[in-house]
Amino acid sequence: MSLATPTSTAAPATSTVPQGFFPSAGDRMPLMSRDAMSTAQREAADALIAGPRKAVFGPFIPLLRSPQLMGRVGDLGAYLRFESVVEARIRELVTCVAARHTANQFEWLMHAPLALGAGVAQATLDAIAEGRQPRELAADEAVALDLTFEVLRQHGCCDATYAAAVAAFGEQGVVELVSLAGYFVMVCWVMNVARTPTQSKPGFSPLAAFPA
Repeated sequence: MSLATPTSTAAPATSTVPQGFFPSAGDRMPLMSRDAMSTAQREAADALIAGPRKAVFGPFIPLLRSPQLMGRVGDLGAYLRFESVVEARIRELVTCVAARHTANQFEWLMHAPLALGAGVAQATLDAIAEGRQPRELAADEAVALDLTFEVLRQHGCCDATYAAAVAAFGEQGVVELVSLAGYFVMVCWVMNVARTPTQSKPGFSPLAAFPA
């Protein structure tokens, strides 16, 4: 498998878009050649390629500078993305909110199509992309968005939102949803700082670099 291109996102690129809230697209931490990697970096890269992601891409390019951290972040993300008790539709919706919150192009362009495929409405994704409150949501989506927006904006949530979230997802689901939002904000921050390049692809527009 390639170090850099995951099979799930191997669509033709149309243009490079800036990462995060800053207009520059200059890559600060590009993917190094295998020969330039330390033994620990090669082992971490090989473990990622052997896992469900099948490649070193996105946040794992800058995270490779800290191979032990990359491995642990990868394990956490693998659980939250592929093994969580929360269904894929809700996971992908929350991931899109985290990408919008950080203006991260990579995670938006990867997860907005996944959210659509999992059953999130195009109108919901359009609203998130434009910084608007989505309307006409399924009940569990509305609860997930309330929880995620409150946590991202207020670093906690009110009693009513907590009670609704526990009723919808259970205590384990609430813990995993909050952790999922935090995980994706963390990896988005890493990419935003590293200016990890992202390509816009046919079918989904990148986020505006400076959201309203």
